[in-house]
Amino acid sequence: MSEHPSLEQLSSIVDDLAEQGWSLQPGFITQCLTLELAQECRKRAAQGALVPASIGRGQGQAVQEGIRGDHIQWLEPGQSPACDQYLSTLDALRSVINQGLYLGLEDYESHFALYPPGAFYKKHLDRFRDDDRRAVSVVLYLNPDWQAEEGGELRLHLPDGQVRDVPPQAATLVVFLSADMPHEVLPAQRERLSLTGWFRRRGESVL
Repeated sequence: MSEHPSLEQLSSIVDDLAEQGWSLQPGFITQCLTLELAQECRKRAAQGALVPASIGRGQGQAVQEGIRGDHIQWLEPGQSPACDQYLSTLDALRSVINQGLYLGLEDYESHFALYPPGAFYKKHLDRFRDDDRRAVSVVLYLNPDWQAEEGGELRLHLPDGQVRDVPPQAATLVVFLSADMPHEVLPAQRERLSLTGWFRRRGESVL
């Protein structure tokens, strides 16, 4: 398997977004890179670098574990070779989405997310009411040998009223339009790791 997803695979994500507003890509990255990213997440957690995630923005930010229970740390370029490789892959995806859908995506922001056993994230949209820059949501899972009985699915609430549950299996990528796809994270029986991020376009935000 190549170190980077093929242009055909990246283009299939664009086709899915155009046709249904979301895309599911098992085996999006190599097992080796998946393992390195999982190790990086656990290392940061052991160092105390992951902090309880908040909801809201600006002065309205607050930690509310009854709504959201994950611990996060944002990625920055140059922090680790594995993270830089992943960011490079996502930048290639950003370019392909722009070429196919003309969304004007300018950058990508992402954080590690660790859900302790029993933690969840209630149904929500990824776009803030006062900031429309987040256009496309991207989630990569880092959990090897995930079993169905362990829970932790990403539940997508589809436009046709149906739901789709995605197990957080290692190397699976989920991509969806941020403004159009309510979703939630169901409780898991074991620690659940992911990289969660957003392609953003230029916009005016009110802080």
